[in-house]
Amino acid sequence: MKDAVLILSGGMDSVTMLYEYRDRIALAVSFDYGSNHNAREIPFARLHCERFGIEHITIPLEFMGQYFHSSLLEGAEAIPEGSYADSNMKSTVVPFRNGIMLSVAVGLAESRGLQFVMMANHGGDHTIYPDCRPEFVDAFDQAAKAGTYVGIRLLSPYTALTKADIAARGHQLGIDYAETWSCYKGGERHCGRCGTCIERREALAAAGITDTTEYEE
Repeated sequence: MKDAVLILSGGMDSVTMLYEYRDRIALAVSFDYGSNHNAREIPFARLHCERFGIEHITIPLEFMGQYFHSSLLEGAEAIPEGSYADSNMKSTVVPFRNGIMLSVAVGLAESRGLQFVMMANHGGDHTIYPDCRPEFVDAFDQAAKAGTYVGIRLLSPYTALTKADIAARGHQLGIDYAETWSCYKGGERHCGRCGTCIERREALAAAGITDTTEYEE
C-alpha cells in the first residue's frame, strides 16, 4: 500500500530507503535549500524515482541559504576536511534543517491523504546533528501526530543503524552507490577528503562493497 512520503536527498541513505520501501512510497520529495551539493544530489534522487515510477518533486527553500549559517551553505572552501567527527563536522550543521523539511513533508502527506513521512537518519549522525537523534525523532513523531487531523506519523527505521549497515542492505537490493552523492563540497567529483567522503569510503569498505565512486584523489 502506498502510504508514505519519503524525504529523498539523493545520498546513500535515503536512496537505500527508497529501494527498500518502494512498495509503500507514494511520493519522494527533495529540498533545494542552497547547499553546496544540492545540484549534485537531486538529479540522483530523480533518477532512482524514475526507475520505480515513483513521483518525485523538488521544493525550493532558498531562505535557508540566505539566512542560515552553515559551512554547507558557504561554498566548497568552507567545508572541513578530515574525519566524520563532532569536532570536525559541527560547522556543517544547518540549523533545524530536518525539522523544517519534515514539517513540509507532513503537510504534503496530509494534503495527499497519506499516513507516514519517512527519513533516513542513522546512528552515525547522532553526535553531530541534533535533528537526527532518537529524542528528536520521537518528539517530532508525536508533534506530527498531534498536529494533523489524521495523525501523521514519522518513520525512521535506520535510526539505530550504522552507515555500513545501510550500505550492506543497499548492496543486497542491487544499488550502485556510484549513482548517489555524498561530498559536501559539491564539485564535479567527490573530493575524497571531506568528512562525508571519508564516511562514505569507510561504510562501503566495512560492508565489503567495491567503491566505484570517482574521487579527485
